[in-house]
Amino acid sequence: MLQVACRRSSAQGTALCESAWNQARFGDLHTALISADSGLKDFPQSDSELHWRFFVLKAEVLMRQGRYEESLAFSAQSLPPQFANSDSAVWQLLSRASSFTYLERYPEAERALQSARSLATSSQPQLVGEVLLRLGTLSSLKWDLDAAKSYFLQSLQFAQQSSDRFLEASALGSLGLVSARMERYGESTDWNTKALEIDRSHGLSSLATKAEGNIGWNYYLVGDFENALSHYDLAIKDAIRSGQEQDHAIWLLNSSQVFYDKGDLSLAEKYALDGLQIAERLNDPSNTIYAKQNLALISAATGQTALAQTYVDESFRLEGPNPDQQRQMYTRLIDGQLALLKPDLFKAERTLNEITKDPAATVSLQWEALATLAQVHAAQGKVAIAETEYSRSIDTIAKAQESVEREEFRLSFLSSAIRFYDQYVNFLLQQNRPLDALKIADLSRAQTLEHGLSSSPNPRAGSARPAPGTNVLALATRPQEIARRLGATLLFYQLGQKSSHLWLISPSEIQLHTLPDEAEIDALVASYRKTLLEDPRDPLESGNPAGKNLYEMLIQPVEKSIPTGSRVIILPDGALRSLNFESLPVYRSNPHYWIEDVTVSVASSLSLLSHVRNERPPRSPDLLFFGDPDPPTTDYPRLADAAEEIRAVQKHFNKKSATLFLNKDARASAYLSSEPGKYSYLHFATHGVASVAKPLESAIILTREGDSYKLYARDILQHHLNAYLVSISACDGAGKRNFAGEGLIGLSWAFLRAGAHNVVAGLWETSTASTPQIMDELYGGLTAGKTPAEALRSAKLSLIHSKTKAYRRPFYWAPFQLYSGS
Repeated sequence: MLQVACRRSSAQGTALCESAWNQARFGDLHTALISADSGLKDFPQSDSELHWRFFVLKAEVLMRQGRYEESLAFSAQSLPPQFANSDSAVWQLLSRASSFTYLERYPEAERALQSARSLATSSQPQLVGEVLLRLGTLSSLKWDLDAAKSYFLQSLQFAQQSSDRFLEASALGSLGLVSARMERYGESTDWNTKALEIDRSHGLSSLATKAEGNIGWNYYLVGDFENALSHYDLAIKDAIRSGQEQDHAIWLLNSSQVFYDKGDLSLAEKYALDGLQIAERLNDPSNTIYAKQNLALISAATGQTALAQTYVDESFRLEGPNPDQQRQMYTRLIDGQLALLKPDLFKAERTLNEITKDPAATVSLQWEALATLAQVHAAQGKVAIAETEYSRSIDTIAKAQESVEREEFRLSFLSSAIRFYDQYVNFLLQQNRPLDALKIADLSRAQTLEHGLSSSPNPRAGSARPAPGTNVLALATRPQEIARRLGATLLFYQLGQKSSHLWLISPSEIQLHTLPDEAEIDALVASYRKTLLEDPRDPLESGNPAGKNLYEMLIQPVEKSIPTGSRVIILPDGALRSLNFESLPVYRSNPHYWIEDVTVSVASSLSLLSHVRNERPPRSPDLLFFGDPDPPTTDYPRLADAAEEIRAVQKHFNKKSATLFLNKDARASAYLSSEPGKYSYLHFATHGVASVAKPLESAIILTREGDSYKLYARDILQHHLNAYLVSISACDGAGKRNFAGEGLIGLSWAFLRAGAHNVVAGLWETSTASTPQIMDELYGGLTAGKTPAEALRSAKLSLIHSKTKAYRRPFYWAPFQLYSGS
């Protein structure tokens, strides 16, 4: 019988091998493995060079899939002497070294890599860059970060000199990872972004999943949970497509950690269990331990202390004889926290003390261990020691936030640390020290805004906060003096997981009231906002349970201490930042909105308020006005009443003192070159866009100029202002993204950060029909000598009492909110 099928020729085999390596590089590991097996079948002879090329290819693919034990078992066979100096011999050592590395068999990994380095240097110099890359990975996992960075930089240089884009992208991504471990977050993002650009442009999906995930991890480390989850989701999808099971497990577990920190324990558990299943199937000790750490935290949070302890004990057992010191320290932290819950206070104290004194502990481990140790000592009745530890924990957090270079990262930083401020506040309240508790609550507020203002080229005031390393209660801020100087009652809200608090601060007294937990308040705020935006009826006439409950919850406990017609400054927290307190209905014999009783403005912190002066409007005002730009796209049509708004504002200023950029002249470059810092009033009658993912990319929409038509928040804060008032009639000018401690971040925050004394901005999309009347009344009041708060209140009341019944609804007047700077 004739054989009709034959094996591939040598040329065909070479082509298949090159194609399979490319498949592996581009992330198609499944197809690459099939090609490797096909090549081994076609070239089974041990004296064939192609046989060994397919052999090392299969070992490398198995390693990249996370099948480390399988890769090691397969690649254990020695190459024949004639191939001892070949590139296949180097790749065999590299694949085995990586498998040893990820299995945490570090001595074996080190030996294999040194052999690979020697062989590559002498016989296969084109592979030296790959050896350096894997030496860096080994050093990084051993937490020798300086050595790791050095290896990665050498590998990057080698890749660029040899025009190896795959190696270049690998080295860039690895530099991003090690920079994050070194807590250099901006640097990490830069490296990872460069890596991802190469990955995407060259179709390197096997590397794209790593870059996406590493960017997500960097966002997580600075507390930006939303962007972290967004990048993890992309990384998970890439890992599934490319068959990278270990990476799939990592991004599942990282997502679990984010969901845990967000309080979504159900999703946190699901992702942790899915990641654990993959890690155990791959016999991956690192991710198995990581999964069990997550599950221990989740179990403890749901009251399953015994189950949590089981996960911790398994994590210790899996570490083996050569434990990862950082990972084991985190397991010890969880063990100490469980001991506090049981309570085994002696064990908890010993365990946590060891971590706080360990110089190798990361900054985040330090502050969490200190805060937990403070709880232990408080439970033991060692109040003074507990307070010292709380203070050290907060000081450590503040130093870490201060060291973050990029403003966008400082904004989100407290998201993962805000609970430690809350713990300290609750501790002080238990000691019956409400004033000290208020000071600590204020310490968490507007740190990025105050940092920016105090470090600007022309700061109007220094910080009222204590310097790092000093007593955190040694504040220059005296709340009652602020209230007295401003002639106002201050309402300071702090929302908490179990209960919330309200401090009333007046010139004569400080009151403390306990409120419901954050979840209950959040739900009411969301319900009331939905009513204001979607229900065409007036809440005063239709009745609104959410609005009624909010007034009774937030204002009624202190209403007798707030004189009618007086000034009130709200210092909100959490979801309360998206609520206009003026719009709360007062259902009495004469139903009305709270704006009828008081003059309201909003402030970020007591510390910033300590620098606010009672300023009357400037006597010789000048105006910088941008309005009615030419529509740059169909998404932003011309505003129907922009011309009327221009007339309404312009008539209150002398022609010589008003600089207007209208229509085609209303361009971003005109603002940036107009010396905005010399004007007392800035006004924008334009569209606006609030970015949730990147709040500093919120923008005022202006006339197209080349490819650009946006004045970004990030550009606004780069140009110092001394404006008495900035008015933004754009949509969502207050922003949509709420950061722990910092508040809503968007255009209004950018103008305050740039130095504006006061900003009027919208909490939702404003009505173009009612805006001209609001602005006419606002500037008319300012011209008459009213403060911005008084003038804005009068403008709103003019709508409420107008003949147009629809304008009485909060939808038309309540989006505009006055924010005080410093």
